[in-house]
Amino acid sequence: MTSITTAPKPSTPFFVQSAIAFVVSSGSLLIGAFYLPMDPWQRGFMIVGTLFLVTSCFNLAKVVRDQQEAASLRGRVDEARLDKLMIEHDPLRTVS
Repeated sequence: MTSITTAPKPSTPFFVQSAIAFVVSSGSLLIGAFYLPMDPWQRGFMIVGTLFLVTSCFNLAKVVRDQQEAASLRGRVDEARLDKLMIEHDPLRTVS
């Protein structure tokens, strides 16, 4: 008998803490960007840099998650099963 193990999921308090930390940090950075005494082009550069940093962090987190999923045993089994199905599939075979 095979047992299917599910991937561990983060707890709700951890998710809430992460969401609050993200909102507070990005909000305080944007507030600081608007209230610092600087020229408008410097403020725009700082805000664009902040947005680029945030999107890069999300992208990095996704790439790391995808690599962990690919390295897991379940991911490799699913990939092997898909490869087997693709090898057995013959699109030129006639249906009888």
